[in-house]
Amino acid sequence: MSLLPVGTSAPVTGAAPASPVAPVGGPSPAELLDFVRGTAADSALIASLPLDPEGRTWIRLNGPGGSEAWLIGWPPGTGTGWHDHGGSHGAFATASGVLKEDSLAARLPTEGWKTLELAEDVDRERQLTAGEGRAFGRHHVHEVRNESGDTHAVSVHAYYPPLPLMRRYSRTGQVLRLEQVERPEEWQ
Repeated sequence: MSLLPVGTSAPVTGAAPASPVAPVGGPSPAELLDFVRGTAADSALIASLPLDPEGRTWIRLNGPGGSEAWLIGWPPGTGTGWHDHGGSHGAFATASGVLKEDSLAARLPTEGWKTLELAEDVDRERQLTAGEGRAFGRHHVHEVRNESGDTHAVSVHAYYPPLPLMRRYSRTGQVLRLEQVERPEEWQ
């Protein structure tokens, strides 16, 4: 497995069911899940990730079939905030520690809105311990956090096609607001 440069960030704070069909020529969500689970089991790779006590760290990996993949370190108390993956499907698996994912079981429109009121029954929650993973479809909206007060978590993520953008959202109760659209050059 070849690695790309390490990045760091300050802590970041504040969907529909998986689509079974992958774009022609690319890995499916299930294939990406197999990849992230296998990679998360590579103890030498996981140990190679430098961990920062304050901000997330990452190494870009070569994913299968032209996918984009990342090894990510999560200090205690860090998270992504609500976001989507710009129309890419993907998967992630926890390699060490525990991650919590909150997601929406609703398909949101991708354009033409700034604020949406969510129905009461769209929230989903799961905890992923070491070795556990999940795949998701093109319309997945979620946030991922390490809620531990003292233990780093490490995870592996893969997306296909490679992320064209990420939309970031804020949430107050059942109100979701589009806050920002990030392009790859902002996180690579």
